[in-house]
Amino acid sequence: MDSKKTKILVTGGAGNVGSALIEKLISDTNNYVVIVDDLSTGYLSKLPSPEHHNWKFIKADVNNSNDISSVMLSYNFDYVFHFAAVVGVTRTQENPIAVLNDIEGIKNILNFSKNSTVKHVYFSSSSEVYGEPVELPQNEHRTPLNSRVPYAVVKNVGECFFRSYWQSFRLPYTIFRFFNTYGPNQSTDFVVARFLAAALHNRDITIYGDGSQTRTFTYVDDTVNVCYKIFKNNLLVNDVINIGNDELMTIKNLAELAISLTKSTSKIVYLPPLKEGDMTRRQPDNHKMREILNKKLVSIEEGMSRMLKDERFLKSIK
Repeated sequence: MDSKKTKILVTGGAGNVGSALIEKLISDTNNYVVIVDDLSTGYLSKLPSPEHHNWKFIKADVNNSNDISSVMLSYNFDYVFHFAAVVGVTRTQENPIAVLNDIEGIKNILNFSKNSTVKHVYFSSSSEVYGEPVELPQNEHRTPLNSRVPYAVVKNVGECFFRSYWQSFRLPYTIFRFFNTYGPNQSTDFVVARFLAAALHNRDITIYGDGSQTRTFTYVDDTVNVCYKIFKNNLLVNDVINIGNDELMTIKNLAELAISLTKSTSKIVYLPPLKEGDMTRRQPDNHKMREILNKKLVSIEEGMSRMLKDERFLKSIK
């Protein structure tokens, strides 16, 4: 490996957003990316093509200090993107202790980054930190962070750790609060991919509650492009940004759109509401994102249409 290259660690790099960001990072041959994932929710199929020579995959658990220390000490990283986490509404509700263990991974990343060659750390937070909104759109600095479900609590605690390590050790950070990013590499654990997969197979589409809960959906290209611009131009140092589309849609309308785009015979089936974690509304104040991208965001119709034409998605649901 060329010592002159910019060395970047991406944890959770075999997941939806992490893998897409890596494609963007390795498109610059001056970067060398080390991908760490324990493959509990990530997939090797999401890793970059072998034709690119400026990346390496290491199977490791970031929550295990021995695992991640050997990686961090083997490379003098310049930048770290910490995207590793237990994800998915159902999975995080069924495995709350595993979710809480992710705090160890946050601490490990920060402890091995401080007083090292790492110049900046980027943290994958979530819209879940806002809980049930007291205002719409949800602003990064005005809206209270009031969710009590373990996944949101861990993200909130994580944000506090990143701010504290800046205060104590002068380790610069940027926090990404992601709002429902979807795309061709998304697994069917998540709503857009799940609805499209069901519709393509003419299976029932199941919805928790009456489907009136609203969400915004962000195509992965928009998510990755804003993350990359922030990284490349050293923007929002020691700050937080909502990364999400602000076009509201009900879950019922999303299911109907999936059926329409696929010309499916699927029926919508309503299940009892989730006990917790399924907020009724969510919408980001995304003025920072729009200023950085300086372009129109991909609509949900366009994004879903792209997924239906993408071999990666179609192959994954066969």
